[in-house]
Amino acid sequence: RENWPIVFYNRTCQCQGNFMGYNCGDCKFGFTGPNCTVRRTLIRKEIYRMTATEKDKFIAYLNLAKRSISTDYVIATGTYEQMNNGSNPMFADVSVYDLFVWLHYYASRDAFLEGDLVWQDIDFAHEAPAFLPWHRFFLLHWEHEIQRLTGDENFTIPFWDWRDAQQCDICTDE
Repeated sequence: RENWPIVFYNRTCQCQGNFMGYNCGDCKFGFTGPNCTVRRTLIRKEIYRMTATEKDKFIAYLNLAKRSISTDYVIATGTYEQMNNGSNPMFADVSVYDLFVWLHYYASRDAFLEGDLVWQDIDFAHEAPAFLPWHRFFLLHWEHEIQRLTGDENFTIPFWDWRDAQQCDICTDE
């Protein structure tokens, strides 16, 4: 979202085959195995069809993600200008859970363009054609990080089928 200088990002890799990730060390979504060649399909479950044990496990995984610092990601706590042209890096550790809170927020904020141009009040993640693909990737990435954190390769985020809802049935203390 901001034109980051090469002082922070001086190289990128292009992953080959079915590999992905910042270091090309993970399998693309939908693949597994040592060479990422085995197709894998996971089915998300509607939250009202989950057992009490499945719900408890989901909540436990979210709580673990809130308490666990990401081993792979940090967040920027300042702009490039605030970092004094890169000489004063401003990054912070973040929990796995809060990383996704931050990513969701960051995708919804003002967009910094080259120079001093700023697109204000344009929420690319929610008010544009990218809504569906952006959220699909967001949820896949979030599932992947929780799978890595917990070692549970079968973890999926449940969904709520709200099509026939007359109110927010899911909005309870539970």
